[in-house]
Amino acid sequence: MFFLGCDKPSEVPVPETPVPTVNQEKIITFVTINSPNTYFVDGNNEFAGLEYDLAKLFVQELDDGTQLKFIVEKHIDQVLPNLIHGKADIAAADITVTDARKTRIDFSIAYQDVQQQVVYNKAITKNPPKDLKELIGKNISVPAGTSFAERLNKLHQLEPNLFWEERRDVDSEKIIQEVADGEVDFTIADSHLVAILQNYYPNLGVAFSIGKPEKIAWGISKQADPMLLEKANAFFTKIKKNGTLHNLIDRYHGNAKRLNPLDIKTFLIRSNTLLPKYKQLFKQAQEITGIDWRLLAAISYRESHWDTFNTSPTNVRGLMMLTESTADQMGVTDRLDPKQSIPAGAKYISLLIDTIPGRVPEPDRTYMALAAYNIGYAHVEDARVLAQRHGLNPNSWADIKKTLVMLNNPEYYSTVKYGYASGGAPVIFVESIRSYYNILLRYHPAHNPEQDRFRLASNEQTAPI
Repeated sequence: MFFLGCDKPSEVPVPETPVPTVNQEKIITFVTINSPNTYFVDGNNEFAGLEYDLAKLFVQELDDGTQLKFIVEKHIDQVLPNLIHGKADIAAADITVTDARKTRIDFSIAYQDVQQQVVYNKAITKNPPKDLKELIGKNISVPAGTSFAERLNKLHQLEPNLFWEERRDVDSEKIIQEVADGEVDFTIADSHLVAILQNYYPNLGVAFSIGKPEKIAWGISKQADPMLLEKANAFFTKIKKNGTLHNLIDRYHGNAKRLNPLDIKTFLIRSNTLLPKYKQLFKQAQEITGIDWRLLAAISYRESHWDTFNTSPTNVRGLMMLTESTADQMGVTDRLDPKQSIPAGAKYISLLIDTIPGRVPEPDRTYMALAAYNIGYAHVEDARVLAQRHGLNPNSWADIKKTLVMLNNPEYYSTVKYGYASGGAPVIFVESIRSYYNILLRYHPAHNPEQDRFRLASNEQTAPI
């Protein structure tokens, strides 16, 4: 189950010698970086990340016994040398396709569009710049070896008085954090990373976009098996067509813009003031159900804002906002008692997860269970029926989000068993919980923060297939 703890996969060093061709040893070595967009160890001590999932799926699709290995570098400027020197076959590191890079490596079909954005601290900069000229004389910092540095060098020809600092041994996430902390005035970063980090730092703002949107793709070593590029392109063509790519992108980025800065600020404050009162109860509920306590806490916050006396007009009550019927089903005598409501809510969520058909994979299975917690299991099943009718995937949360909102429309709800439902509500409910959960993962890591937050013990990993 996606939210359960598990042992960390074993770590096997990758040889320092160039990787043999795929046909000889059936090994494909990917080089990547630790970041929330690429490859990391998540709060459950499992490998995760969009690039990791894509690489794993690619090797599975080959279905020829090929083994997958990763070289994990700390910084983006360390990635391409692994391809150029023959140590890796593919760079899956959130790499932007640029003309300069095309001269050194090949690129697969692009699989994501991003926009470079100027990032600033809203609490410090009250009148953010509106264009490039207004950045002249400002403290601007970007990581060396990035497409941002390339773009600035081109722009320097138009604005020769524009200056910036290119920093080695630092990544975009670190510099964005420095902007949030007031140590750097401005940086340039890709829109999808900015959207993620705004959920952790509500004082981050986007001043303006620079240039046209760019493409993200895998980099392929010119020394790799000539068939590798063809196989990668065939893979991306397939997963674009069958919806797999859309589902994976939604898994990591679908909820990034759900919360507004005030929501995040309030949540962070209450995480420090109210959450400590109930943290141990959430952990005890995890021991009973196996559901991550941080997910349970996120659900509770979305339901009650951790107000144990919260009562809705429809008489759902307590930290987990249990209905009377659910409370009776779970043996709760006092819904306002956190010692009863938290384990009862956790058990009920566990029951819903078990009710979702087993063919639904995680984390989609848990997301659908959360939607059922909000709107009822019957309406989630209706949404799955509508998905199947409309050629969508009934086992994908990314597609069920589309059909849940159709339950507001008589054209559709009149054709399903349980009829009308306010289908937008569970979508907002689940996506908000996903955002709160990610914030808790960041600020309440399972282990030592230096090991748990996008860091690995070694830069060479063997990934499980």
